Amino acid sequence: MLTMADINNIRFQFYHEGLNISEISQKTGHDHKTIRKYLDLEDFNLKPPSISSRCTKLEPFMALIDSWLEADKKAKRKQRHTATRVFERLTRECEGFDCSYRTVANYFKTRRKELYKAGGFLPLEHIPGEAQVDFGKTEYIENGKRFNGSHFVLSFPSSNAGYALLFPGESAECLFEGMKMIFERIGGVPSRIWFDNPSSLIIKVLQDGERKQTESFLRFKNHYGFDAVFCNPGSGHEKGNVENKVGYTRRNMFVPIPEFRNLEEFNQAQLARCEEDFQRSHYKHGKLIAELFENDKAALLTLPATPFEVCKYVTAKANLYGKVTIDKKTYSTTPTMAGSVVRLKQTALKVFVLDSEMNIIVEHPRLYGKEPEESMRWLPYLKTLAQRPRALKYIPIYSMFPENLQNYLSGLRKSECGKVLKTISALTERSNFSKAVEAVGQTIERGVVDSDSIVTTFNRILSSEIELPDLKVGHSVPAMPETSFQGDQYDDLMTGGVH
Repeated sequence: MLTMADINNIRFQFYHEGLNISEISQKTGHDHKTIRKYLDLEDFNLKPPSISSRCTKLEPFMALIDSWLEADKKAKRKQRHTATRVFERLTRECEGFDCSYRTVANYFKTRRKELYKAGGFLPLEHIPGEAQVDFGKTEYIENGKRFNGSHFVLSFPSSNAGYALLFPGESAECLFEGMKMIFERIGGVPSRIWFDNPSSLIIKVLQDGERKQTESFLRFKNHYGFDAVFCNPGSGHEKGNVENKVGYTRRNMFVPIPEFRNLEEFNQAQLARCEEDFQRSHYKHGKLIAELFENDKAALLTLPATPFEVCKYVTAKANLYGKVTIDKKTYSTTPTMAGSVVRLKQTALKVFVLDSEMNIIVEHPRLYGKEPEESMRWLPYLKTLAQRPRALKYIPIYSMFPENLQNYLSGLRKSECGKVLKTISALTERSNFSKAVEAVGQTIERGVVDSDSIVTTFNRILSSEIELPDLKVGHSVPAMPETSFQGDQYDDLMTGGVH
């Protein structure tokens, strides 16, 4: 099976350099059937990984092989490593090495091609159908919470049309999701797109200007068929159109700070707001941007038949509390997953905990930023504990409960404890865990400790947050006289002193 870099090279030679299958076969050494297979491939979606406790035996030696290949770039051709020479050195110099020659040769072949690929190029003019992308820092407020987020911008220099979408971070998934949304909105794919050198796409900029691209970006790029070009490091002016568009969209679309209830809904509406901005004159050509953008749209590549699912699958070991930590961000799973390896699916905005059948069992908002942060979903824990209340005090989850809830539950009999936990679980499902715990706390303060009282208190807490509309009075109801009424007059009424 070819690496994504090999597949990318085959497709580039066919779709962008105009080589036929025979010519590609001569250059790459791959047979016609293999080349035709990857030229016809339309679905580059990532397949979920399987969890295995074993890893390739070559992995401990890969960094060493890479260092030899890097050093070879400064040596004459006849004094560079061959696969045979690499295998001989590993056998002689590395204690514990016991891989086969074929394993070493396959890795050697793949890595050497990645390290010696040719570099990209920059445009001399703005051609219709070509685009530039970038991020800019932007704050927004979602559902009352303030985010130090970013806005993703994709612009078309030929027409000066541009789209801007909000995201909580600048991960590869945010970039891919933004591009995918815009591709689907405009009904096609830019033929060539210019990028900076973000770590989400580029693993390393090599000495000859070559970029070692991430597996996920190669997969996304090949799925949509566009050509990617990268600016020279420190030369953002090479994609000046989108640099200007980042500032323009921030000033004109995100001031004052955007405030909304749901980011996904906001971004869908934001696409239309961007297109409203096309109804102004181009700064140079004197025509409406919307008119010029039609030339861009006419030059777009066709959308692939299979939609691309923007996601990343990761695995992590859950701690004794059933929590997993990825990039300093902690997410809860379920009590049954404590101490085991957990599959997670990350999108731009969500993190999903998956079971062994790849079904979603817990959903979290994806957390961004450099500081440690945690997202806790209590419902799976509460449902499990409600069925096994006797085990409550003997598992780590108990210590995560608020102190007043611990004290309350510890004084209950098994049957009562199970009922209360079921009640808290049901209330958490209706709203959230903090509201359920608040209801328990207020019930305890009143000295009434049963499930019905907890539910009543919970309903009262929720009802106090509901804003009721003004009551409209019909014409048959007489209006109240506009007179003031003093407190002592009420006293007289109660004693019969005023009529």
